[in-house]
Amino acid sequence: MGVTKPDDIKKVRLDKFLAKSTTYSRSEVKRLIRQKRISVDGELAKAAEQKVSRLNRVKLDEELIVKRELTYIAINKPAGYICAAQDEVHPSVLKLLPKEHASDLHFAGRLDVDTTGLVLLSNDGNWTHRVTSPKHENFKVYRVDLAEPISAQAVEQLISGVKLRGEDNLTLPAKVDLLTEKQILLSISEGRYHQVKRMLAAVGNHVNRLHRVSVGGVSIGDLAEGEWKELDLAQVKNYL
Repeated sequence: MGVTKPDDIKKVRLDKFLAKSTTYSRSEVKRLIRQKRISVDGELAKAAEQKVSRLNRVKLDEELIVKRELTYIAINKPAGYICAAQDEVHPSVLKLLPKEHASDLHFAGRLDVDTTGLVLLSNDGNWTHRVTSPKHENFKVYRVDLAEPISAQAVEQLISGVKLRGEDNLTLPAKVDLLTEKQILLSISEGRYHQVKRMLAAVGNHVNRLHRVSVGGVSIGDLAEGEWKELDLAQVKNYL
């Protein structure tokens, strides 16, 4: 059995190491470095490009950072659960996961308490940032049950972009598939506050029920309500 030499130890950028070992994204790590909160072997880190390996002692606010196993999870969220760590009224989606998984996961996009469907979680901050960033155009697909039949004009408005109440900029162009006169599949690449409900309100309709079917290359598939699964490597790489 060979002896590992120092030159054989894999080195990576400091921002990449921290993004994969904490809940911070790479852009957030750069801010932490500027704030002089990161040290390597007792010296304040000067640049995100600095190379580190498992032999280095990397600290955030004097707390040693240890490289961890990365976890990527999909869950079919039931109504009545929230995408947050805690709430005085509603249980967290994290309650549906074993404690060993839920301890350090964070949400790659959230759903309202009454919205059901696919939620992605991970302890990889860089990955969740790419999932949620509009510039990566990871379309989120929702099955929308409507109060009123949707008109052809409303469909065209959604596709072109609509102005949400209280905002100046139009939504980015959406994709619309008509399932029935009162049910559509709506695909959007943004994540504005209550966006789907507000988009339908902007075209004179009301959402009765909202269910997220997929995010980017990850589909809810046959995952039953309240069930979860770990993503396979191919699904994770959709966002890397």
